[in-house]
Amino acid sequence: MFTGIVTDVGEVLAVRPRAEGLHRLKIACAYERATIAQGASIACSGVCLTVVDTGEEDGRTWFSVDAAAETLAITTASRWKHGTRLNLERALKIGDELGGHIVAGHADGIAELIARDDLPDMARLALRVPKPISRFIAMKGSVALDGVSLTVNEVEDDTFSVLIIPHTLQVTTIGALKVGDPLNVEVDLMARYAARLMETR
Repeated sequence: MFTGIVTDVGEVLAVRPRAEGLHRLKIACAYERATIAQGASIACSGVCLTVVDTGEEDGRTWFSVDAAAETLAITTASRWKHGTRLNLERALKIGDELGGHIVAGHADGIAELIARDDLPDMARLALRVPKPISRFIAMKGSVALDGVSLTVNEVEDDTFSVLIIPHTLQVTTIGALKVGDPLNVEVDLMARYAARLMETR
């Protein structure tokens, strides 16, 4: 479980396809190697992945994860390559501050950035999501984009907008986004459960 508060921006060092339909990803980070246990969960641009190896190279810590076929099919992980920058977040510990919202790290699909308006000290982003996902997104609700917890500003049909504050622009990959870029999107868990309850009434 995560909160959507990014704690580091990592960099993909290598991608190795495997016969089982997996991609083995090697990702550099600023975390201390001793603090990363094998089997730990790390959200990589909103995708919860399990650490299978760690090491150090050129003075930097790295960890390896396997992205399965399902993950590659419904997230941007299939497009990650050497040099791709990823928002990273360690799994939530009991007692940690819940600064964003509850994020599972199970991306629901891919959103497309369709407009960007750079304002004084912030940016307004407009995004389009697949129709099945759009019904879970509500004004003033929460959404995770590439692992970043954000508040929805406006919603219209299958598009919505968010306002990005200067801090988020500086410490995540959001600041470098361009129109047409894809982002992993995870809808609010409460919205999903509320919709399910309505279906079963």
